[in-house]
Amino acid sequence: MAAMLQPQIILLKEGTDTSQGKAQVVSNINACTAVADSIRTTLGPRGMDKLIHDDKGNTTISNDGATIMKLLDIVHPAAKILVDIAKSQDSEVGDGTTTVVLLAGEFLKEAKPFIEDGVHPQNLIRSYRTASLLAINKIKDLAVSIEGKSLEEKKSLLAKCAATTLSSKLIGGEKEFFANMVVDAVLAIGIDDRLNLIGIKKVPGGNMRDSFLVNGVAFKKTFSYAGFEQQPKKFLNPKILLLNIELELKSEKENAEIRLSDPSQYQSIVDAEWNIIYDKLYKCVKSGAKIVLSRLAIGDLATQYFADRDIFCAGRVTEEDLQRVAAATGGTVQTSVNNCIDEVLGSCELFEERQVGNERFNIFNGCPSGQTATIVLRGGADQFIEEAERSLHDAIMIVRRALKNSTIVPGGGAIDMELSRYLRVHARTIAGKSQLFINSYAKALEIIPRQLCDNAGFDSTDVLNKLRQKHASGEGANYGVDINTGGIADSFANFVWEPAVVKINAINAATEACCLILSVDETVKNPKSESAQGEAAASAMAGRGRGGAAFRGRGGRGMRRR
Repeated sequence: MAAMLQPQIILLKEGTDTSQGKAQVVSNINACTAVADSIRTTLGPRGMDKLIHDDKGNTTISNDGATIMKLLDIVHPAAKILVDIAKSQDSEVGDGTTTVVLLAGEFLKEAKPFIEDGVHPQNLIRSYRTASLLAINKIKDLAVSIEGKSLEEKKSLLAKCAATTLSSKLIGGEKEFFANMVVDAVLAIGIDDRLNLIGIKKVPGGNMRDSFLVNGVAFKKTFSYAGFEQQPKKFLNPKILLLNIELELKSEKENAEIRLSDPSQYQSIVDAEWNIIYDKLYKCVKSGAKIVLSRLAIGDLATQYFADRDIFCAGRVTEEDLQRVAAATGGTVQTSVNNCIDEVLGSCELFEERQVGNERFNIFNGCPSGQTATIVLRGGADQFIEEAERSLHDAIMIVRRALKNSTIVPGGGAIDMELSRYLRVHARTIAGKSQLFINSYAKALEIIPRQLCDNAGFDSTDVLNKLRQKHASGEGANYGVDINTGGIADSFANFVWEPAVVKINAINAATEACCLILSVDETVKNPKSESAQGEAAASAMAGRGRGGAAFRGRGGRGMRRR
C-alpha cells in the first residue's frame, strides 16, 4: 500500500521519447543493415552504380562507397556511425569504403539472433574484439612485402594494386592505362606525399584515352587583358617569377586628400602613380624572368609592357596552382618585386600554352624538383569525368599507401575466406559461448566473396563451397572469386592485389562500429527543444512578414495620395 502512495518521480522533461533494452539494440541493428543493403550492390568489378539526386537538383553517379554514404541523407543516429567509418576509411587509405560498411552491417546481422535470444551485448563485444585481433595478426602473417625490389619491378607491382582498385570503378575498362598514369604521378611527387601536389584537371570532350599526365603543372588559362595575344606561347628553359602582388595602375585610396597650390603640380602626382607601376614592371623584367605569374590581377598596362618585351604573364592564378608551380619549379612566391634574385626564380625545361578540348592550358614540363604532377582528364559527360576523378583519387591513395606500407594481400575475397577458415578453426579450441560468437564473426567475413559473386550474377553458394573446400585443404590461401569465369582462381597469380593496410583498417573500423552499436541500449530523444527552436524560427519569420506587410501598406497609401 505504501509503495502505491509514493509520488511519481519525473526525471526527464515531458514529451521526451526514450526507448531502451533489447528492442532498442535490435532496432539499431536493423537500421544499420538497411544502410549496408543500400550500397551492397556497388562492391567489386561487376558492382552497379548509384544515381543520387539531391534537393538542389544535382545528380551524382557513383560507385564509391564513401561518396554514396556522404550523399545519402541518413537521419538515424546509429546508422550515422556507418557513414563515419566510411569517411574514416576514405581519408585513411582511400579504398575499401564499401567493404567496411558491408562488414560492419554483416557483423551486426550475425549478432542479432544472439541479442534476441537474450545474450548480453558485452559478451558479444568481448568475443568480436578478440576475433578482430586474431584476424589482423593473421593478415600480417599472410601479407607479402614488395620492399627491396628494383624501381621497374616496384612500378609494375604498384600498377597492379592500382588496377585492382580501378577494376570496380566506372573507368575499369581502361584500368591499365590509368593505373600506369597514377603510379607515375605518385612516384613524381616523391617522398613529399601531400595529396594536393597531384592536380586533377577536368576537361569535357574527347574520350578517356585522350587523358594525359603532365610531369609538372598544368592549369587553365587565366583571365587575360588586351596585349595577351602578342606574348610568346612557348619557351625553352625559361626563368619563372611567382608573385603575390597586383601589377595594376592604382589610384590613391582610403579617401586621401592632397592640397595643391599650383595646377601644374597635379601632373607630378599622376606621373608618380605611373612611375610606381613602371618601376615594378622594370624590376620584373630586370630579374631575367620570361614567365611572370601572380595570384592577383596583372592589368592591361602590365600585360602590354610584358608583351613588348617577349615575356609571358598570367594573373589571378589560383593559390593551389601557384603553390604547385613553386614546388615543381623550385621558385618562391614573392610579395615584393624588390630583390628578385636568381635564388627565388623557378625554372622548367619547357613551357607552352596548348589547346585541350575547348580550353587553353598553360603547361610546365620537365620541372627540376619534380615534386608535382597533373592529370588532365577527358570524357564525354560531366558526371562521367567527376566519377573518373573520384576513382583516380582512390587509386592514388592506394598507391601512396602501398609505397609507405609495402605489404600486399590477395584480393577477390581470398583473404576474407582465409581469415574465416582460420577463425572457425580457432573457435573450436575455445570453450563456452564465445565459441559461437567467434564462429558468427568468421561467417560474417564471408560476405565479401559472397557479394562479389552476387554482383557478378554467379551462384554464390556454389562458388563459396568451392572456396571453402580449397581453403580447408591448406593450399588455397590465395584463392578467391574469379570474376571472369564464375569459378575460383589464384588471386595472387592473377595480380588481384590490395595493400594489407586496406584490409586491416577495414576490419578494425567495422569491428569498432559494430561494438559501439551493440553497446548502446537506450536512446533518449528530446523533441521539446526542437519544437521550441521551430517556434522561435516561425515567430521570427512572422515578424519579418508583418514588417514587409507594413512597408507595402505605406507604399500603397503613398500611391493613393499622389
